[in-house]
Amino acid sequence: MHPPHSAAPANDPQSDSDSLFDAPPIAEQERMVEAVLFASATPVTLRDLEGRMPHGCNPATALEHLRKRYEGRGVRVVQVGEAWAIRTAPDLGFLMQKEIVETRKLSRAAIETLAIIAYHQPVTRAEIEEIRGVSVSRGTVDQLLEMEWIRIGRRRMTPGRPVTFVVTPVFLDHFGLESARDLPGLKELRAAGLLENRPPPGSLQLGQGGEDDEEIGDQPELFGE
Repeated sequence: MHPPHSAAPANDPQSDSDSLFDAPPIAEQERMVEAVLFASATPVTLRDLEGRMPHGCNPATALEHLRKRYEGRGVRVVQVGEAWAIRTAPDLGFLMQKEIVETRKLSRAAIETLAIIAYHQPVTRAEIEEIRGVSVSRGTVDQLLEMEWIRIGRRRMTPGRPVTFVVTPVFLDHFGLESARDLPGLKELRAAGLLENRPPPGSLQLGQGGEDDEEIGDQPELFGE
């Protein structure tokens, strides 16, 4: 008779390796992702989640499970650019209105500059000025950079190597957008008062007849902060 097979000894290296790298159950991974997103003040990338979670975890799968579990709830798991965050359901935003404090208004120049960057990114200062028809002051660009709604992109491979500007995840998060492709169309912009029934950027000089830093009296809610 052959002797019965015995279990692997406790000091078997292969056995230790298997137990050491066993990933937690997917339900536990969901809880980990939920905890990180809930505690983070800014959207979290998959790479950041992978760095925080135990070896062998699959944050992408855990995120998808978590997103489905939050469907129809008061908060949602949403994608912001290449990152993820927990945000209030859009239809419940009215409950938070009393908590919103308006700290400043953007100038007409800042709104037009921001809109041009959002719809034409990556775009250089010279291209912004060509579309608007007037020069763009350094203060206007600095304000948008300070708000972290735009950032400096790659330099153009043209004479002078001018820098380009693009919108940031902070901009997308502020307006509840997953990507710049989700920006509203012309009808929505005019309904919000942003275009004031004018042609879209590029088809006419947006800055005709106005000073670069002219303040807007009735600022559209879309760009109010």
